[in-house]
Amino acid sequence: MHKIKLHGFNNLTKSLSFCIYDICYTQTDYDREQYIAYIDEQYNANRLTEILTETCSIIGANILNIARQDYDPQGASVTILISEEPIDPSLVDQSENPGPLPEAVVAHLDKSHICVHTYPESHPQGGICTFRADIEVSTCGVISPLKALNYLIHQLESDIVTLDYRVRGFTRDVNGVKHYIDHPINSIQNFMAESITSQFHMVDVNVYQENIFHTKMMLKEFDLDHYLFNAKPEDLSQSERQHITRLVRKEMQEIYYGRNMPDVA
Repeated sequence: MHKIKLHGFNNLTKSLSFCIYDICYTQTDYDREQYIAYIDEQYNANRLTEILTETCSIIGANILNIARQDYDPQGASVTILISEEPIDPSLVDQSENPGPLPEAVVAHLDKSHICVHTYPESHPQGGICTFRADIEVSTCGVISPLKALNYLIHQLESDIVTLDYRVRGFTRDVNGVKHYIDHPINSIQNFMAESITSQFHMVDVNVYQENIFHTKMMLKEFDLDHYLFNAKPEDLSQSERQHITRLVRKEMQEIYYGRNMPDVA
């Protein structure tokens, strides 16, 4: 690979942001409250801090500051400011392949951050509950935060995932020429492990000339048992199973396609 000598620091900003959705069906108001409480405990601020701290380790970042908060009645947020560790740029793998990075490979991350916000919510009548986690990893320097992608998806239960990756700004070489990206990328999918890509339907919407990449993911396999809270499929009648399956599938498709759909009998 031809190496370019820069004039000063690599000023490119690389941001990975995604929404992870977990969907559930609850039969009663009590079950709905219990599900929200379960999610709120499963993904409280302390647990989220552990996940983001490990993310920092994967991408080779020093933690400068942690701000975290559990909200009333539900939800949590964590923001971590991160800084660079020393790096030999020749060690950085810029190719499209799954992460995480080896521990010895670290990155310039000054003025960067990692944050997560959670949003447990429920349908007012239909029994559907949807948990959403918004995560953003934003770095400056020679590597992409995509290297932490597989770890983060594995850490949260995922039925639907929407991903956005963008490289912003420019950096100059010693001749004054501006460079708007410093690594090849065709698709976010190329940074995912086969264990993830085999499980999901995926579609890309990319704007290559703007260095904007978007991928949507929806689970291929549908197992009703996975979506029931405090219930088992064998405890339900056939008509109940069919009704719940329609509701859950409709919720998944609406989130995946980003629009409301008419009810189907």
